Amino acid sequence: MKVKQGIIEKAVRDILWAIGEDPDREGLVGTPGRVARFWAEFIDYNPGTVDRTFEVVETDQMVVVAGMKVWSLCEHHLLPFWCDVSVGYIARDRVLGLSKFARIAKKYAHGLQLQERLVHQIADDVQAVTGSDDVAVYGIGQHLCMVMRGVETPAHMKTGVMRGVFLEKPEARAEFMAQVGQ
Repeated sequence: MKVKQGIIEKAVRDILWAIGEDPDREGLVGTPGRVARFWAEFIDYNPGTVDRTFEVVETDQMVVVAGMKVWSLCEHHLLPFWCDVSVGYIARDRVLGLSKFARIAKKYAHGLQLQERLVHQIADDVQAVTGSDDVAVYGIGQHLCMVMRGVETPAHMKTGVMRGVFLEKPEARAEFMAQVGQ
């Protein structure tokens, strides 16, 4: 999708006027353009290659990548949220390249999003790329739509997707959660 920066720039100028600001005053000159460039950079994000895998020597081992912080935008309020994402899967014939986990997470974070959907989309991609039905994704996020508006209270939202052995066997789920510090 190609972001229409000119339309965003005009809209930001209109918002500034609507809240009683002068978009031509010293501190705001250029702000509409900067905001438009942010939206283009964020929405038109290209994660690069996300499906590079390698053969494994040992199979049936749990692979866990934890602590990947991604930023997204709440689709209900257009305010940012961050999510600390952890992914685990049981390796079969192929393992996913380490950087690909972060690329997959960012691929789905860069857009208007819900944390619940984000962890599902990451799980779907990891499952498709690795060929493993045994995938777990856990996210801990903080949403500025809750911190800055409405109730104005910081809190952490926790969401998880457990598939295959992580859903069926409590000991596998417990091992994954212990490895991600939960």
